[in-house]
This record gives sequence, structure tokens and C-alpha cells, in this order.
Amino acid sequence: MLKVENLVVHYGVIPALKGISLEVKEKEIVCLIGANGAGKTTTLNTISGLKKPTSGGIYFQDKLLNNLPAHEIVKLGISQVPEGRGVFPNLSVVENLHLGAYLRKDKSAIEQDLKWVYEIFPRLEERKNQLAGTLSGGEQQMLAIGRALMARPKLMLMDEPSMGLAPIVVEEIFRIIKFLNKEQGTTILLIEQNAQMALAVSHRGYVIETGEIVVSGTAQELKANDEIKKAYLGL
Repeated sequence: MLKVENLVVHYGVIPALKGISLEVKEKEIVCLIGANGAGKTTTLNTISGLKKPTSGGIYFQDKLLNNLPAHEIVKLGISQVPEGRGVFPNLSVVENLHLGAYLRKDKSAIEQDLKWVYEIFPRLEERKNQLAGTLSGGEQQMLAIGRALMARPKLMLMDEPSMGLAPIVVEEIFRIIKFLNKEQGTTILLIEQNAQMALAVSHRGYVIETGEIVVSGTAQELKANDEIKKAYLGL
């Protein structure tokens, strides 16, 4: 579904990505793990059109994305749940959710999808008229995921969904990630510092260090890798 080939990205003269390659197949959860500054968020932002590559190719269902603006990439079926949640704090929960469907014209289907999001996240329905900025961190993360779902994505890019959340909330967020993949068939590329949680829900994974993919394999292979266990799993 998604193929990244020899992707190079610079910030000025500084290389952030140094020729990385990865792929995500339909209905997979694939994780990209690594330390802060390794290039994880840059990878997602380049896939979603927020950052332009220096060289290499990004293909989604065999279509080259390199020169497409971000809203055209959303139209193709890629939604991003940004790092730090990125909700609109002065808008209500329901207004944030409707923004996720801003490219869609099918009003009746949008309302059906809104009900579906509320079924997945009952707390969002309870707080639908509340300003997003007054929600807890966990509720804002649910809202960010719900907003991305309102675009009806074929591929969801998730950037650090566990960041800043209490352990019990992290477990709930990852339960929802598994549900979206297993029950709804949503394909997910997951960026996560919590390698243990990421590998627990993923089919495959890649490890990125200073802009380069250094290890890849199935989740089981990565969990069994002694270097990964030492560096990322605290084992």
C-alpha cells in the first residue's frame, strides 16, 4: 500500500533522513521506533506532504506522492494523527471532528461516521460541546484519532500516541489501535518511543537511528533481538 524508497530529507544543509526505505502492506500495523531526533516525525511529515523530500520516492497505491500538496494526499486516503495531538483548543469536540471531514461532501455519510466515532469513543460524545482545550490529555488523543477517522483513511499515520499520557490511558489508546486494525481493517504506520507497546500491537517494525533504518523485521523478531531489547525495551 505504502512504499518509501531511498528517501532523503534535509532541514537546510542538515540531513534528517539519509535514504530510508520501508513499506506498509494493506491491513498491517507497522511501527517505526527510535530515539528522539532519529527522524521518525520527519518521516511521517514527508509522507503526508508537510515536508518535501530532497530525493527518493514515496508511493501510495503505486501513485507518487512527492510533489502533491498535503490536502491532495488526504484525498487519496492518508490521515495523520500528529505528535502532541494537535487539536484546535478553542473549537468544540464536534467541531474538531467535522474538520476531519472537511474535504468530504457526503453529508449523510459524515453524520453516520460521526456516530461511529462516538461508538468507538463514548467520552467524545459525552463532551461533544466542550472546548477541546479543556479535555484531558487522553481525551485529546482520542479526539485526534477520531478527527483522522472522519476523513475515512485507508492509511493512518500515528505520531507518538502515548506521549504524555498516564499508563492506564496508554493501554486504552493501544487497545483502540488494535481494534481499528483488526475490526475495521485500518492500515496503520505507527511512530512510537514506547517500543514495547508499539511492538505488542504491530505486525512488523523498523528501527531508525540518526536518519537511517538500522534494523527491520517482524515484531517477534525485533522483540527477540538482543540489541533492540537492550536499547529500546529496557531488558
